[in-house]
Amino acid sequence: MATYESLIKITGSVGDLVFYTLNGKNVVRKKSGFNKNAFKKSPSYEKVRQNSSEFGHCSKIGKIIRQALDPHIKAAQDPLLYQSFAKLMTEIKDLDSISGRGQRNVKNGIITEGGKKLLTQFQFGKVANWEDAVSVQLGLWENTLQSDKSFKGDEIIILSVKVDFDLYSTEHFQQKISLQQPIQNIPFEKHFSDDDLVFYFVVLQNEGQIVNMGFV
Repeated sequence: MATYESLIKITGSVGDLVFYTLNGKNVVRKKSGFNKNAFKKSPSYEKVRQNSSEFGHCSKIGKIIRQALDPHIKAAQDPLLYQSFAKLMTEIKDLDSISGRGQRNVKNGIITEGGKKLLTQFQFGKVANWEDAVSVQLGLWENTLQSDKSFKGDEIIILSVKVDFDLYSTEHFQQKISLQQPIQNIPFEKHFSDDDLVFYFVVLQNEGQIVNMGFV
């Protein structure tokens, strides 16, 4: 992009140059080589279209999950959390070995052992995650949060999050439980069936401060 001086004001394109006004200055730039129609149809752009489609999907899924967790993950005070979480969704999507390129998705990646591990190991800012020491045991009428370590706190918050990967929406329920002793086995409400793909996000607080936070 360059500015120019002329007695004649030019607006529009001449050859491969485009003339316009920007902030009161006469500006000229070379036409972009990008062709929107070619991007949509040309075989040479096929890989770019595939990457763009998968990136958009991961960004949307990451956004709706973050929105469900928003009241808690704000405590991470990480201004780049949306980027690292989108990257996480992309890494999980890459584990989808069922779909063809351009159609790979987070749902098929997250049901794999590798996908589950990536999710539970993700750390929100500097807040410690659960280090795979906490798990959820599904029951007929209620679920149980189990721990093989002694995490100390006075309140635990359990979010059950069901994601609709087609409509890009979530249903989520939150339960707060006061703790009288270190975490071991804690029963909590069951809101979805065992056939639903549900994520469990657990927050441990002590005197109003978050001690541990993450997916289990």
